[in-house]
Amino acid sequence: METEIPAMLRAREQVAPERFTFHSARMRMKQVTPEELAAMDADSERAAAELADARVDVMGYACLVAIMSQGHGYHRTSEERLGRVAREETGGDLPVVSSAGALVEALEHLGASKVAVLTPYMKPLTATVCSYIENEDIEVVDSISREEPDNLKVGQLDQDELIRLAGEVDTTGADALVISACVQMPSLRALAEVQRRSPIPVVSAASATVWKMLHELDLDPVVPEAGALLGQPLGQAVAQAVSR
Repeated sequence: METEIPAMLRAREQVAPERFTFHSARMRMKQVTPEELAAMDADSERAAAELADARVDVMGYACLVAIMSQGHGYHRTSEERLGRVAREETGGDLPVVSSAGALVEALEHLGASKVAVLTPYMKPLTATVCSYIENEDIEVVDSISREEPDNLKVGQLDQDELIRLAGEVDTTGADALVISACVQMPSLRALAEVQRRSPIPVVSAASATVWKMLHELDLDPVVPEAGALLGQPLGQAVAQAVSR
């Protein structure tokens, strides 16, 4: 959240006129376990209230599995609850995006009814993520778990290994590849490289979050080198930036 989402927005600034500031409030989690994920989610209202003080234009809840581990469809409940907190703090509407909801919406936008998924999680949590996605009428044809339970180590996982695993996951019949079903696992460089090699759209939880945030801001969802989801209409966006 604090590295790749700003990096994508900075890359967008190279082809479009809008400029962004980035603000964050942390919810604590050390081990990626159901218990710590539930505690983290319970702390989300406090974090939302703190961010609302900055009068941001859009708010992102960037822990996909914290949402998905709370039960099918929970992103809708979370987004509504945090939106209410933000309204109470600001007196106005503030769009709230969750990475879980953004990923589902992005896959629907791409017309993906079947996907393959890479995660950093232990296999039971990966199964939870796959079940959540399938409850949204998107079939998971294959998944690979990197099985790292330490949240700090997830943020240090090797992207070269992610590129290799993208070649091993079975995408037969898939309409899209979710290269990282986690905003903590580094994937932006891998996303660009795998997309160059892939005949199907390649997305990540982070790229989907940026896509949804830009939509909420009524801005063209265009980011160079961030996969097919954010790749169109790149030529048009460059031409507009130059003309301005």
